[in-house]
Amino acid sequence: MNNSQISTVTQFALLGFPGPWKIRIIFFSMILLVYILTLTGNMAIICAVRWDHRLHTPMYMLLANFSFLEIWYVTCTVPKMLVNFFSKTKTISFSGCFTQFYFFFSLGTTECFFLCVMAYDRYLAICHPLHYPSIMTDQLCGILVSLCWLIGFLGHSISIFFISQLPFCGPNIIDHFLCDVDPLMALSCAPTHTIGHVFHSLSSLFIILTMVYILGSYTLVLRTVLQVPSSAGWQKAFSTCGSHLVVVSLFYGTIMVMYVSPTPGNSVAMHKIITLIYSVVTPVLNPLIYSLRNKDMKYALHHVFCGRELSRAHE
Repeated sequence: MNNSQISTVTQFALLGFPGPWKIRIIFFSMILLVYILTLTGNMAIICAVRWDHRLHTPMYMLLANFSFLEIWYVTCTVPKMLVNFFSKTKTISFSGCFTQFYFFFSLGTTECFFLCVMAYDRYLAICHPLHYPSIMTDQLCGILVSLCWLIGFLGHSISIFFISQLPFCGPNIIDHFLCDVDPLMALSCAPTHTIGHVFHSLSSLFIILTMVYILGSYTLVLRTVLQVPSSAGWQKAFSTCGSHLVVVSLFYGTIMVMYVSPTPGNSVAMHKIITLIYSVVTPVLNPLIYSLRNKDMKYALHHVFCGRELSRAHE
């Protein structure tokens, strides 16, 4: 096969969610609503942390960075998905596809490490409360945040670069709503076993290591909480960690199905639904879970957006 036959694909077609016009309208409306809520909720958290000096603590600085991450995580896929609901061609350029591919996996990896750091923060706060201020300083928090972004954006860069160098000679149709690794490599007209194995091994390594660390942290937290004699102490500790565990469970439960233990028998539609859960649904739950379960965040949001504070006497 000569080079003119190999280098023919200059764009891909993302099928997304095909179906009757009315069904597409419903899907479009639902995803648009979720996207707006995600942007609004996470921006509200960022503004509350930025403008309320009482939230200038490592816990809330991590939360603000996490919200910033979630905004970009949905933005790298959802706008193109919404456009494709009404597009006849549903095309995305070669460079645009791999740019989306890179940011989607880099931001997803960054989220794994952010959840890990947030678990470490809660472990210190509950298991070592007296040493927490001296350990989790602003400087350490800044270093951990920087490492999360750095590892996330470097972790898959080499493997994604090599995938982008594979020859794609058609067809160019991706039966998905985003440029994902398996649909992309399935379109290559060259062997992809080695690069695919490397990519999935890295993904599994990042997911399993961070998940094991998070589970270990919360095991220690649970052991400490069970030693607290008062029910008030139990309630405060579980309230502090409960929201984080909900986010972790939703996110890790779905990405493990996709990238750690993928089931070949799953239909394409099932893969789309699973991806939709961790890439679109989970980010919208982040502000709801953290703001509704956290009194300090509720006070800050009300103070920032309503101009006055809630009375704590009514709690």
